[in-house]
Amino acid sequence: MPKKLAHFQTTAAAERFTQAVAAGAETAPFQVLTGMGGVGKTQLAAHQARVLRDAGQLDLLVWVTAATRTDVVDAYAHAASQVLGCDQGAPDRSAASFLAWLEPKPGADRCRWMIVLDDLADPADLRQLWPPTSPHGRTVLTTRRRDAALAGADWRHVPVDLFTTAEAVTYLTATLAAHDRHDRPDELAALAEDVDHLPLALSQSAAYLIDSGLDCASYRTLLADHTVALDASLPDRLRDDQTTPVTSAWSVCLDRADQLRPVGLARRMLRLIAMLDPNGIPEAVLTGEAARQHLAAHTADRSRLASSPFRSRSPRRDVSEQQAREALRALHRLGLIDHDPENPHETVRVHRLVQRAVRETRTAHRRDLLARTAADALMASWSRSYFDTALSRTLRANTAALTAHAEHALHKDSTHRVLFEAGHSLAASGQDAAAVDHFRHLASAAHNRFDRLDAQQDLAWQLGWTVDPATAVATLKKVRRSRVWVCGLTEPETLGSWHSLAVLRGRAGDVAGAVKSLKRVLRLKRWILGSSHPQTLDTRHEFAWWTGKAGDPAAAVAMFTTLVTDRERVQGIDSYDALASRYALAWWTGKAGDPATAVAALRELLGRFERIADSDHPDLLDLRHGLARWRGEAGDTAGAAEALASVARDQERVLGPEADDTRRTLRALARWRGEAGLTDTRAPTEP
Repeated sequence: MPKKLAHFQTTAAAERFTQAVAAGAETAPFQVLTGMGGVGKTQLAAHQARVLRDAGQLDLLVWVTAATRTDVVDAYAHAASQVLGCDQGAPDRSAASFLAWLEPKPGADRCRWMIVLDDLADPADLRQLWPPTSPHGRTVLTTRRRDAALAGADWRHVPVDLFTTAEAVTYLTATLAAHDRHDRPDELAALAEDVDHLPLALSQSAAYLIDSGLDCASYRTLLADHTVALDASLPDRLRDDQTTPVTSAWSVCLDRADQLRPVGLARRMLRLIAMLDPNGIPEAVLTGEAARQHLAAHTADRSRLASSPFRSRSPRRDVSEQQAREALRALHRLGLIDHDPENPHETVRVHRLVQRAVRETRTAHRRDLLARTAADALMASWSRSYFDTALSRTLRANTAALTAHAEHALHKDSTHRVLFEAGHSLAASGQDAAAVDHFRHLASAAHNRFDRLDAQQDLAWQLGWTVDPATAVATLKKVRRSRVWVCGLTEPETLGSWHSLAVLRGRAGDVAGAVKSLKRVLRLKRWILGSSHPQTLDTRHEFAWWTGKAGDPAAAVAMFTTLVTDRERVQGIDSYDALASRYALAWWTGKAGDPATAVAALRELLGRFERIADSDHPDLLDLRHGLARWRGEAGDTAGAAEALASVARDQERVLGPEADDTRRTLRALARWRGEAGLTDTRAPTEP
């Protein structure tokens, strides 16, 4: 049994375990402490064993290191030699005798026993070696495994979690104070956050602080420096009988996970997970085509190693979605990740130090390849994310984590498109300032001149819709000139710049110039790309919109009527672009003098949108605003005011009170309250 900790920390898990033990052997003869490596399961079991022993409630305590079946047999045989006088030279027979002796027997002297099976690696190792159920005995199991075999009516599971911030600060304060160290609680709380509240990491961090004499702030700077290996921030000499540094705490489990079916995939899966957000990774990202190709490289490696050097290289075998999912379950069973299939957007969670330890086993070149693979895996999910705000948020978080780990790899040769998608998603979610900052950084970080032009164009577009259309127009003129020089006049990229420039001219007040320019772009796109190309359809949409803005709503209605038909045929009835054009058709129908038809069209569109989009999606909120406005124009002023008040509340919650859409709704609300003769017709003060 490990020696007593100098500063044992009482936690919620410790209290739960104490209650389970106090319930008695008859209620819970098998108690299982489960949790990832480094959370303190062994110390918790040892603490409770000492408590029972010191209270005189145990006659026999057997501590078994259960890493292998041989270890268990040897421990039982040693106990048999001490209790029964058996010959240790026949360990299997002695172990069987010991287990038989533990069986409760009528009339026999009562022996209160506890057997601790510490760090069980594989439940199969205990086949025919489980201690018996007895009213006088308890079996305590510590394990990272989460197998179905470790469950039943006689089993009570006690999950051992990470420290809370308060528990971590209390532990660090007591440990450091014993060596006359008195760091500020806020610095200790920040250190706990840096190591994600892992008890083993906190213990070894405290030892490093004591041994090195570094202050807490300097040590946190060392931890944050990812050019320094994690091992360099750990003590040379481990305390409290610790035998494993935090960087190695999971290696044995990973070896075992890699041996579970499908053999050899768990390690490669964890490498991919190590590049993404520890707080939640969608399962679809890890089971998609890019992830499966990464996993399939393992089968090619195995085939190559098994084949003769004179044979041709064996092709890699495909990895199915189910096999990728089974690799996740293998990692979950060994406590290396949390895999929750019921949470599709944040299915996989993992400790940050596990990720860092895994990343540090790879060379810089291998990490770069992993980064591009992870970006490919994320990219495949963006197409399904537009109407799902929760998925979009999770994908942005994963892209941010990936960028923090390996941004240089994402700009190598060419900037990965996932970085552009992250910026577009910020804009679509209403985070305009963050989108501007994102594209400004992207424009400066991109190495490839084509990527720089793309980022500059996206930046100008975002500025044109949120801050300064005139400046955006000037920027886009430069981008278009560069596009012509680099790509040529008729390339799709150049036509796209011309399209954006025309739209932002309209935003800057030059409506006639926008219509004229869009007409020319549309003619070129039809000639070069064809009438049904998505870019051509985009320009048709903007041309119709600005035609209406130029004072001809009837012409806009006619253009949008045919455009909606073409959009739905080419892009799908529920595609974002088809819905956007249908919304514009309803809007200009109202502007053309038929608000009642606009209301009917928008109600139908709202029902369709609600079936495919989250209730908090910014476009859905905007659609509700438009419906309310045309209800007012159709004569239902009180209904318009009531609906706008509801929209304003939701926009303030989702987008914030200072967002342009929120302020626009509040102004409309003041107007329609006034039209309806209601009190409080004030509009918000303009910023």
